[in-house]
Amino acid sequence: MSRLAPFLTFVLAGTLAACDGSKGGKGVGASADSEAALAAAIAAADAALPLSADTLRPAVITDTLPGDSDDPAIWVNADDAGESMVLGTDKGDSTGGVYVFDLAGHIDRRRSVTPLKRMNNVDVEYAFPFGAGVTDIAVATERNRMAIRVFSLPDMKAIDGGGIRVFNGDQSRAPMGIALYKRPRDGQVFAIVGGKGGPRAGYLAQYALTTANGKVSGSLVREFGAYSGRKEIEAIVVDDALGYVYYSDEGVGVRKYHADPDSGSTELALFATSGVRDDHEGLAVYQRDATTGYLVLSDQGANRIQIFPREGSAGNPHAHPVLAVIPVMAQQTDGLDVTAQSLGAAFPSGMLAMMSNRGAFHFYRWESVQAAIDRVRAGR
Repeated sequence: MSRLAPFLTFVLAGTLAACDGSKGGKGVGASADSEAALAAAIAAADAALPLSADTLRPAVITDTLPGDSDDPAIWVNADDAGESMVLGTDKGDSTGGVYVFDLAGHIDRRRSVTPLKRMNNVDVEYAFPFGAGVTDIAVATERNRMAIRVFSLPDMKAIDGGGIRVFNGDQSRAPMGIALYKRPRDGQVFAIVGGKGGPRAGYLAQYALTTANGKVSGSLVREFGAYSGRKEIEAIVVDDALGYVYYSDEGVGVRKYHADPDSGSTELALFATSGVRDDHEGLAVYQRDATTGYLVLSDQGANRIQIFPREGSAGNPHAHPVLAVIPVMAQQTDGLDVTAQSLGAAFPSGMLAMMSNRGAFHFYRWESVQAAIDRVRAGR
């Protein structure tokens, strides 16, 4: 994948130092100094990069990680949306971990899990059966240990006995991408994992997650999914409600399958096959209601997102034409995530979270994203 180190990283890192990002747990109410630092960072970025007038600017730029940021996942606090948090992976070999950010972008050192060995992607699921009750979970790939890691939320305590081994330890398939699927009919949770490499057929591995003796384990239920052989497959997302899994076959397009292993492994769609610049990366589902919304794709080399209809086209649920292409300030984005749920006063209509090159994540208010979609759709 294309990974540049633009001047923006250094501009933002130096400017945001004024935010005192080493302190976790500050809450959403950013101080005047923090707001001024953010404004200065964005102004500096505007001057350093050729941003167009319609470039989407973030509401928050997070504290900088010590290594290499990769993928975010938004966890919504059902009891207090304003206390929701964003998980972000650092895939450094020595600084690797799953970091916790509050909605103001500050690292929560107490709940962040470090050091881990080259963390790539992370996803969350809600109400996972554990012990005598349920817990929300985060699951991430620990690439250099050939494992996926499972943490309870919001405390970020490991509940996997040290990790669940994947791909039978085949180093050529070191785990990178992950998405969780909760099957509506019985609540079974699956982890769908993609590796650094893999076969032309059966690239993804799907594991059923279960609990016994206070530990989460995984059992392989199928391998599925076509692979072009061109680059790699990292970004994976599941639409639980509609029962589909999507993944980015980098340099080729986005592939679509049934998420339920009992529904077969025939490819349903391949879209976004043109107009993407090095590479097809992060994917997320914006769920407007039970059946409609958007698929959001990181067009990495162009520093923009592409928007597709979640529900497909009239008469064909597997046709996903591009609806809008929106430039963003985030640079060289690998992973992204989105939620349509309100996160309190700071993000009343939801959030788009995006990795930005070498160390940070950008949080965008969904109403800003929607306004950009509406402008493009209206031809303005």
